Amino acid sequence: MSARTIIDGLRSGALGHEAALDALTGVTAADVDIAMRVALDAEFDRLFRSGWQPLELQRAVARRGNPLQPPLVADAAAAFLRGKSPVDPRWQDQAGVTRTPEGRRPDRIAVLDASLDLLAELRRLPGIEILIPPPGTPLTTVPRHGDSKMLDRVRALLAKAEATEFPAEAESYSAKAQELITRYRIEEVTAPAVDLTPFARRIGVDHPYESEKASLLDAVARANSCRTVWSPELGFSTVFGFDADIDAVELLHTSLLVQANRAMTRDEPGKGRARVKAFRRSFLVAYAHRIGERLRQVAEREFAERDDLLPVLRTRDIQVREQMEKVFPRTVRARGSRIDSLEGWESGRAAADEAELR
Repeated sequence: MSARTIIDGLRSGALGHEAALDALTGVTAADVDIAMRVALDAEFDRLFRSGWQPLELQRAVARRGNPLQPPLVADAAAAFLRGKSPVDPRWQDQAGVTRTPEGRRPDRIAVLDASLDLLAELRRLPGIEILIPPPGTPLTTVPRHGDSKMLDRVRALLAKAEATEFPAEAESYSAKAQELITRYRIEEVTAPAVDLTPFARRIGVDHPYESEKASLLDAVARANSCRTVWSPELGFSTVFGFDADIDAVELLHTSLLVQANRAMTRDEPGKGRARVKAFRRSFLVAYAHRIGERLRQVAEREFAERDDLLPVLRTRDIQVREQMEKVFPRTVRARGSRIDSLEGWESGRAAADEAELR
Protein backbone atom coordinates (compact mmCIF):
# COMPACT_ATOMS: atom_id res chain seq x y z
CA MET A 1 0.00 0.00 0.00
CA SER A 2 1.06 3.58 -0.62
CA ALA A 3 1.63 5.98 2.26
CA ARG A 4 -1.45 7.97 1.24
CA THR A 5 -3.63 4.84 1.25
CA ILE A 6 -2.40 3.90 4.72
CA ILE A 7 -3.05 7.38 6.10
CA ASP A 8 -6.49 7.49 4.47
CA GLY A 9 -7.20 4.15 6.10
CA LEU A 10 -6.28 5.61 9.49
CA ARG A 11 -8.46 8.66 8.93
CA SER A 12 -11.43 6.53 7.89
CA GLY A 13 -11.02 4.14 10.81
CA ALA A 14 -10.14 1.14 8.65
CA LEU A 15 -6.69 1.03 10.25
CA GLY A 16 -5.73 1.54 13.87
CA HIS A 17 -2.84 3.70 15.00
CA GLU A 18 -0.37 0.86 15.58
CA ALA A 19 -1.28 -0.90 12.34
CA ALA A 20 -0.83 2.32 10.36
CA LEU A 21 2.51 3.01 12.05
CA ASP A 22 3.77 -0.49 11.25
CA ALA A 23 2.63 -0.23 7.63
CA LEU A 24 4.25 3.19 7.12
CA THR A 25 7.65 1.97 8.34
CA GLY A 26 7.72 -0.29 5.28
CA VAL A 27 7.13 2.55 2.81
CA THR A 28 9.75 4.84 1.31
CA ALA A 29 10.52 7.68 3.72
CA ALA A 30 10.05 10.39 1.08
CA ASP A 31 6.57 9.08 0.19
CA VAL A 32 5.61 8.95 3.86
CA ASP A 33 6.81 12.51 4.47
CA ILE A 34 4.82 13.87 1.52
CA ALA A 35 1.63 12.00 2.41
CA MET A 36 1.84 12.95 6.07
CA ARG A 37 2.48 16.59 5.26
CA VAL A 38 -0.51 16.71 2.89
CA ALA A 39 -2.81 15.11 5.50
CA LEU A 40 -1.67 17.37 8.34
CA ASP A 41 -1.78 20.50 6.16
CA ALA A 42 -5.40 19.75 5.28
CA GLU A 43 -6.36 19.60 8.96
CA PHE A 44 -4.33 22.68 9.90
CA ASP A 45 -5.87 24.56 6.99
CA ARG A 46 -9.37 23.63 8.17
CA LEU A 47 -8.71 24.69 11.75
CA PHE A 48 -6.93 27.96 10.96
CA ARG A 49 -9.72 28.93 8.56
CA SER A 50 -12.40 28.06 11.12
CA GLY A 51 -11.20 30.30 13.94
CA TRP A 52 -8.18 28.69 15.60
CA GLN A 53 -5.25 31.02 16.19
CA PRO A 54 -1.64 29.73 16.27
CA LEU A 55 -1.09 30.11 20.02
CA GLU A 56 -4.48 28.59 20.83
CA LEU A 57 -3.87 25.55 18.67
CA GLN A 58 -0.35 25.11 19.98
CA ARG A 59 -1.63 25.27 23.57
CA ALA A 60 -4.37 22.73 22.83
CA VAL A 61 -1.81 20.35 21.31
CA ALA A 62 0.76 20.93 24.07
CA ARG A 63 -1.83 19.87 26.68
CA ARG A 64 -1.45 16.33 25.36
CA GLY A 65 2.10 16.24 26.68
CA ASN A 66 3.99 15.08 23.58
CA PRO A 67 6.91 17.52 23.07
CA LEU A 68 7.23 16.58 19.39
CA GLN A 69 3.78 17.89 18.47
CA PRO A 70 3.83 21.66 19.31
CA PRO A 71 6.70 22.31 16.83
CA LEU A 72 4.51 20.77 14.10
CA VAL A 73 1.86 23.42 14.87
CA ALA A 74 4.51 26.15 14.69
CA ASP A 75 5.69 24.93 11.29
CA ALA A 76 2.09 24.71 10.07
CA ALA A 77 1.31 28.28 11.15
CA ALA A 78 4.35 29.58 9.26
CA ALA A 79 3.38 27.56 6.18
CA PHE A 80 -0.24 28.75 6.35
CA LEU A 81 0.94 32.38 6.27
CA ARG A 82 3.13 31.90 3.22
CA GLY A 83 1.85 33.74 0.15
CA LYS A 84 -1.37 34.97 1.80
CA SER A 85 -2.56 38.55 1.87
CA PRO A 86 -3.86 40.44 3.74
CA VAL A 87 -2.61 39.22 7.12
CA ASP A 88 -3.91 40.54 10.44
CA PRO A 89 -0.90 41.70 12.52
CA ARG A 90 -2.25 39.83 15.56
CA TRP A 91 -2.23 36.54 13.64
CA GLN A 92 1.22 37.35 12.25
CA ASP A 93 2.58 38.02 15.74
CA GLN A 94 1.24 34.73 17.09
CA ALA A 95 2.75 32.76 14.25
CA GLY A 96 6.12 34.27 15.13
CA VAL A 97 5.79 33.46 18.83
CA THR A 98 5.00 29.80 18.16
CA ARG A 99 8.31 29.22 16.40
CA THR A 100 10.61 26.92 18.35
CA PRO A 101 14.41 26.87 18.27
CA GLU A 102 16.15 24.10 16.41
CA GLY A 103 17.39 21.27 18.61
CA ARG A 104 18.61 17.73 18.25
CA ARG A 105 16.78 15.91 15.48
CA PRO A 106 14.36 13.39 17.07
CA ASP A 107 14.05 9.75 16.09
CA ARG A 108 12.15 9.32 12.82
CA ILE A 109 9.77 6.67 14.17
CA ALA A 110 8.98 8.86 17.19
CA VAL A 111 8.15 11.78 14.88
CA LEU A 112 5.96 9.56 12.70
CA ASP A 113 4.17 8.20 15.77
CA ALA A 114 3.59 11.75 17.07
CA SER A 115 2.37 12.91 13.65
CA LEU A 116 -0.18 10.11 13.34
CA ASP A 117 -1.44 10.81 16.85
CA LEU A 118 -1.64 14.53 16.09
CA LEU A 119 -3.55 13.88 12.89
CA ALA A 120 -6.21 11.96 14.82
CA GLU A 121 -6.41 14.71 17.47
CA LEU A 122 -6.75 17.53 14.92
CA ARG A 123 -9.62 15.72 13.22
CA ARG A 124 -11.52 15.75 16.51
CA LEU A 125 -11.18 19.50 17.05
CA PRO A 126 -14.22 21.55 16.00
CA GLY A 127 -14.28 24.96 14.38
CA ILE A 128 -14.58 27.88 16.83
CA GLU A 129 -15.61 31.53 16.67
CA ILE A 130 -13.40 33.61 14.37
CA LEU A 131 -12.03 36.40 16.58
CA ILE A 132 -9.06 37.30 14.35
CA PRO A 133 -9.45 37.05 10.55
CA PRO A 134 -7.31 34.19 9.18
CA PRO A 135 -4.58 35.14 6.69
CA GLY A 136 -5.95 35.68 3.22
CA THR A 137 -9.36 36.95 4.37
CA PRO A 138 -10.56 40.58 4.63
CA LEU A 139 -9.22 42.35 7.69
CA THR A 140 -11.59 43.47 10.42
CA THR A 141 -10.79 46.92 11.75
CA VAL A 142 -10.60 46.69 15.53
CA PRO A 143 -10.51 50.16 17.10
CA ARG A 144 -8.33 50.17 20.19
CA HIS A 145 -9.47 52.30 23.12
CA GLY A 146 -7.14 50.98 25.77
CA ASP A 147 -4.67 53.33 27.45
CA SER A 148 -1.21 51.83 26.93
CA LYS A 149 0.31 54.06 29.62
CA MET A 150 -2.29 52.91 32.14
CA LEU A 151 -1.66 49.27 31.25
CA ASP A 152 2.08 49.78 31.60
CA ARG A 153 1.52 51.17 35.11
CA VAL A 154 -0.69 48.19 35.95
CA ARG A 155 1.96 45.78 34.65
CA ALA A 156 4.61 47.49 36.75
CA LEU A 157 2.50 47.28 39.92
CA LEU A 158 1.66 43.62 39.34
CA ALA A 159 5.30 42.79 38.62
CA LYS A 160 6.18 44.24 42.04
CA ALA A 161 3.37 42.19 43.59
CA GLU A 162 4.73 39.00 42.08
CA ALA A 163 8.30 39.79 43.11
CA THR A 164 7.83 40.67 46.77
CA GLU A 165 7.99 38.07 49.52
CA PHE A 166 5.85 40.19 51.85
CA PRO A 167 2.09 39.46 51.56
CA ALA A 168 0.99 42.88 52.83
CA GLU A 169 3.19 44.62 50.27
CA ALA A 170 1.90 42.38 47.49
CA GLU A 171 -1.67 43.16 48.52
CA SER A 172 -0.97 46.87 48.37
CA TYR A 173 0.40 46.70 44.82
CA SER A 174 -2.48 44.55 43.48
CA ALA A 175 -5.18 46.72 45.01
CA LYS A 176 -3.57 49.80 43.50
CA ALA A 177 -3.62 48.09 40.11
CA GLN A 178 -7.36 47.46 40.42
CA GLU A 179 -7.92 51.07 41.47
CA LEU A 180 -6.10 52.30 38.37
CA ILE A 181 -8.18 50.00 36.18
CA THR A 182 -11.45 51.17 37.73
CA ARG A 183 -10.50 54.85 37.46
CA TYR A 184 -9.69 54.36 33.80
CA ARG A 185 -13.09 52.75 33.30
CA ILE A 186 -14.72 55.81 34.86
CA GLU A 187 -12.75 58.08 32.53
CA GLU A 188 -13.77 55.96 29.55
CA VAL A 189 -17.46 55.99 30.53
CA THR A 190 -17.49 59.76 31.10
CA ALA A 191 -15.53 60.60 27.93
CA PRO A 192 -17.31 62.19 24.94
CA ALA A 193 -19.47 59.70 23.07
CA VAL A 194 -17.39 57.11 21.25
CA ASP A 195 -18.82 54.16 19.37
CA LEU A 196 -17.36 51.35 21.49
CA THR A 197 -18.19 47.72 20.77
CA PRO A 198 -17.65 44.75 23.10
CA PHE A 199 -15.20 42.12 21.89
CA ALA A 200 -14.09 38.64 22.85
CA ARG A 201 -10.70 37.13 23.59
CA ARG A 202 -9.73 33.55 24.40
CA ILE A 203 -7.47 33.03 27.41
CA GLY A 204 -5.81 29.68 28.04
CA VAL A 205 -6.73 27.71 31.16
CA ASP A 206 -4.11 25.06 31.79
CA HIS A 207 -4.21 21.92 33.89
CA PRO A 208 -4.05 20.89 36.62
CA TYR A 209 -7.09 22.32 38.44
CA GLU A 210 -8.59 23.86 35.28
CA SER A 211 -12.03 24.33 36.85
CA GLU A 212 -10.63 26.28 39.77
CA LYS A 213 -8.40 28.41 37.52
CA ALA A 214 -11.38 29.14 35.26
CA SER A 215 -13.31 30.23 38.35
CA LEU A 216 -10.54 32.68 39.25
CA LEU A 217 -10.63 34.12 35.73
CA ASP A 218 -14.40 34.46 35.96
CA ALA A 219 -14.15 36.23 39.34
CA VAL A 220 -11.64 38.74 37.96
CA ALA A 221 -13.75 39.22 34.81
CA ARG A 222 -17.00 39.88 36.68
CA ALA A 223 -15.32 42.46 38.91
CA ASN A 224 -14.33 44.31 35.75
CA SER A 225 -17.65 44.14 33.88
CA CYS A 226 -16.68 41.20 31.68
CA ARG A 227 -18.18 37.72 31.28
CA THR A 228 -16.52 34.38 30.59
CA VAL A 229 -17.49 31.08 29.00
CA TRP A 230 -15.18 28.17 29.82
CA SER A 231 -14.57 25.46 27.20
CA PRO A 232 -12.83 22.74 29.25
CA GLU A 233 -12.42 20.32 26.36
CA LEU A 234 -10.52 22.97 24.37
CA GLY A 235 -8.40 24.40 27.18
CA PHE A 236 -9.54 28.03 27.18
CA SER A 237 -12.13 30.51 28.42
CA THR A 238 -13.64 33.14 26.14
CA VAL A 239 -13.78 36.53 27.82
CA PHE A 240 -16.36 39.05 26.61
CA GLY A 241 -16.13 42.76 27.34
CA PHE A 242 -14.76 46.05 26.11
CA ASP A 243 -11.16 45.89 24.95
CA ALA A 244 -9.58 47.89 27.79
CA ASP A 245 -11.50 45.83 30.35
CA ILE A 246 -10.34 42.56 28.78
CA ASP A 247 -6.74 43.81 28.79
CA ALA A 248 -7.06 44.49 32.51
CA VAL A 249 -8.68 41.13 33.21
CA GLU A 250 -5.90 39.24 31.42
CA LEU A 251 -3.18 41.14 33.32
CA LEU A 252 -4.83 40.73 36.71
CA HIS A 253 -5.65 37.06 36.21
CA THR A 254 -2.11 36.19 35.17
CA SER A 255 -0.60 38.00 38.14
CA LEU A 256 -3.07 36.68 40.72
CA LEU A 257 -2.50 33.13 39.49
CA VAL A 258 1.24 33.58 40.03
CA GLN A 259 0.59 34.90 43.53
CA ALA A 260 -1.85 32.05 44.27
CA ASN A 261 0.64 29.38 43.18
CA ARG A 262 3.35 30.88 45.34
CA ALA A 263 1.12 31.04 48.42
CA MET A 264 -0.31 27.57 47.78
CA THR A 265 3.15 26.02 47.53
CA ARG A 266 4.22 27.81 50.70
CA ASP A 267 1.24 26.64 52.78
CA GLU A 268 0.45 23.15 51.44
CA PRO A 269 0.83 20.11 53.72
CA GLY A 270 4.00 18.14 53.23
CA LYS A 271 2.71 14.56 53.09
CA GLY A 272 0.13 12.50 51.24
CA ARG A 273 -0.71 12.96 47.57
CA ALA A 274 -4.47 12.86 48.15
CA ARG A 275 -4.19 15.38 50.97
CA VAL A 276 -2.09 17.76 48.86
CA LYS A 277 -4.53 17.48 45.95
CA ALA A 278 -7.54 18.21 48.17
CA PHE A 279 -5.66 21.10 49.76
CA ARG A 280 -4.77 22.69 46.41
CA ARG A 281 -8.26 22.34 44.98
CA SER A 282 -9.89 23.80 48.08
CA PHE A 283 -7.24 26.53 48.24
CA LEU A 284 -7.94 27.69 44.68
CA VAL A 285 -11.71 27.64 45.16
CA ALA A 286 -11.45 29.80 48.27
CA TYR A 287 -8.86 32.06 46.65
CA ALA A 288 -11.06 32.73 43.60
CA HIS A 289 -14.11 33.39 45.78
CA ARG A 290 -12.32 35.82 48.06
CA ILE A 291 -10.43 37.58 45.25
CA GLY A 292 -13.75 38.21 43.50
CA GLU A 293 -15.12 39.81 46.66
CA ARG A 294 -12.08 42.03 47.10
CA LEU A 295 -11.95 43.19 43.49
CA ARG A 296 -15.65 44.07 43.56
CA GLN A 297 -15.13 46.04 46.77
CA VAL A 298 -12.34 48.07 45.19
CA ALA A 299 -14.45 48.78 42.10
CA GLU A 300 -17.57 49.65 44.12
CA ARG A 301 -15.57 52.05 46.28
CA GLU A 302 -14.35 53.90 43.19
CA PHE A 303 -17.87 54.08 41.73
CA ALA A 304 -19.57 54.86 45.09
CA GLU A 305 -20.17 58.55 44.43
CA ARG A 306 -20.93 58.28 40.72
CA ASP A 307 -24.61 57.35 40.60
CA ASP A 308 -24.83 59.26 37.32
CA LEU A 309 -22.82 56.48 35.68
CA LEU A 310 -25.22 53.66 36.53
CA PRO A 311 -27.34 53.93 33.33
CA VAL A 312 -24.21 53.84 31.15
CA LEU A 313 -22.78 50.89 33.08
CA ARG A 314 -26.06 48.97 32.72
CA THR A 315 -26.06 49.62 28.98
CA ARG A 316 -22.49 48.37 28.66
CA ASP A 317 -23.32 45.28 30.68
CA ILE A 318 -26.29 44.53 28.41
CA GLN A 319 -24.05 44.91 25.34
CA VAL A 320 -21.51 42.48 26.77
CA ARG A 321 -24.21 39.92 27.61
CA GLU A 322 -25.76 40.21 24.15
CA GLN A 323 -22.37 39.62 22.53
CA MET A 324 -21.78 36.56 24.72
CA GLU A 325 -25.21 35.10 23.95
CA LYS A 326 -24.68 35.70 20.24
CA VAL A 327 -21.53 33.57 20.26
CA PHE A 328 -22.73 31.08 22.89
CA PRO A 329 -26.54 30.95 22.64
CA ARG A 330 -26.59 27.86 24.88
CA THR A 331 -24.34 27.58 27.91
CA VAL A 332 -24.37 25.24 30.89
CA ARG A 333 -23.52 26.43 34.38
CA ALA A 334 -20.54 24.48 35.65
CA ARG A 335 -20.82 22.59 38.90
CA GLY A 336 -18.88 24.10 41.76
CA SER A 337 -15.80 22.27 43.00
CA ARG A 338 -16.03 20.27 46.20
CA ILE A 339 -14.30 21.58 49.29
CA ASP A 340 -12.48 18.56 50.72
CA SER A 341 -9.90 20.41 52.78
CA LEU A 342 -10.83 22.98 55.42
CA GLU A 343 -7.12 23.67 55.75
CA GLY A 344 -6.93 24.47 52.03
CA TRP A 345 -10.07 26.65 52.15
CA GLU A 346 -8.80 28.74 55.04
CA SER A 347 -5.34 29.04 53.53
CA GLY A 348 -6.83 30.08 50.18
CA ARG A 349 -8.93 32.83 51.73
CA ALA A 350 -5.96 34.04 53.74
CA ALA A 351 -3.81 34.13 50.59
CA ALA A 352 -6.53 36.05 48.75
CA ASP A 353 -6.60 38.60 51.55
CA GLU A 354 -2.83 38.92 51.18
CA ALA A 355 -2.88 39.07 47.36
CA GLU A 356 -1.64 42.29 45.82
CA LEU A 357 -4.53 44.43 44.60
CA ARG A 358 -3.52 47.99 45.45
